[in-house]
Amino acid sequence: MADVVDPATRSRMMSGIRGKNTRPELIIRKALHARGFRYRLHCDLPGKPDICLPKHRAVIFVHGCFWHGHDCHLFKWPKTRPEFWEAKIGRNRQVDLAAESKLLDAGWRVATVWECALKGRERLSLEELTTRCADWLMSGQERLTIRGA
Repeated sequence: MADVVDPATRSRMMSGIRGKNTRPELIIRKALHARGFRYRLHCDLPGKPDICLPKHRAVIFVHGCFWHGHDCHLFKWPKTRPEFWEAKIGRNRQVDLAAESKLLDAGWRVATVWECALKGRERLSLEELTTRCADWLMSGQERLTIRGA
């Protein structure tokens, strides 16, 4: 199926997609701050984590299901230019794995919160999401992944 907008409009729309301070990030940051957790933003660490909690030696990545190719109801492969999108999303996945490995090797704990945990039909309540993050931060577990129900 052809794109419903012309290339110039599509380009303008895609350039408006942010990489920092996204709505899911802001929701999680606000909830963690309300629970008393203090953090740094976009630390200079491998993978450029969205939230860094040096006191707990932990980082949190907030991944968009489309851009990171998550296996959920929010992700669908684009019909146009499939080779481009497979290469792009595949590379994003490789970068994510490499960054997580480097962080773990350096002694950091890594959490990934997927967009589907915050929106869509399988979303979790903000209370449940925040509790899971807070419990993980207080535990000694190396990894946490939070996805939609």
